[in-house]
Amino acid sequence: SSPSRKNAMAEPAAKQPEAKEGGEPAGGEPTRAPPKPKTPAKYQPSDFLKAVLGRPVIVKLNSGVSYRGILACLDGYMNIAMEQTEEYVDGQLKAKYGDCFIRGNNVHYISTVYAKRR
Repeated sequence: SSPSRKNAMAEPAAKQPEAKEGGEPAGGEPTRAPPKPKTPAKYQPSDFLKAVLGRPVIVKLNSGVSYRGILACLDGYMNIAMEQTEEYVDGQLKAKYGDCFIRGNNVHYISTVYAKRR
């Protein structure tokens, strides 16, 4: 036996880094963030819009004007039909409408209306 072979047998073998998920070695690589917990299905904006149909919403336009009312319907272009609508400019009620139609390219955001807690 050669001396190098004796030393190899006498010393325990260096422990190899364990494989990460996906079979990649753990040693020498930059660490990655742990995987996020998987949810049954991703929550999409369209899910929110379906959920608020028929409910009170606030629609804010790019101009800063806000409309509060019941979301009657909307389409893929974000064209919106609302009922029992109130128009607010700088936080002040300016007008009330029975029905309101808003072209989608003017919409900044749609938000749900929450009741104030006491």
